[in-house]
Amino acid sequence: MTDDTNFGPESVSARCTILLLEDEPLILMDLEFSAQDCGCRCLAATCVEQALAHLEAADPLPDLAVLDVTQHDGETCLPVARELDRRGIPYILYSGDLDRHNDQIRMLDAELVPKPASSDRVIAIALRHLRAPPPGNGTPTAG
Repeated sequence: MTDDTNFGPESVSARCTILLLEDEPLILMDLEFSAQDCGCRCLAATCVEQALAHLEAADPLPDLAVLDVTQHDGETCLPVARELDRRGIPYILYSGDLDRHNDQIRMLDAELVPKPASSDRVIAIALRHLRAPPPGNGTPTAG
């Protein structure tokens, strides 16, 4: 078993932007603090509408996202997940009740972090999904 919390600021090659969708304000705040501690800029949303607005207005777009599956009034993160998929942005799902959701949620190609989990662990797992830098990174090769 690996320690998911060993992913600090020094591990992030460039300042990343992370979209956080969580309808519980205290949990959202905790996730924001953990992401900021890792050098990330946060786009925080307490509802699907806010998350989608961030995706439309963000410059630059987020590098990754953490999505709480269940939102207020029976809404789910599905519209945001679909938009992230469309844009090629990786995300993880953070939920304590995935078994109560429909097949569309279960079919999302995303890692699930079950609640409860520390915000540091959630952010560390999310950061593992950052895109790898392109090979060669400008270093000339012998030829």
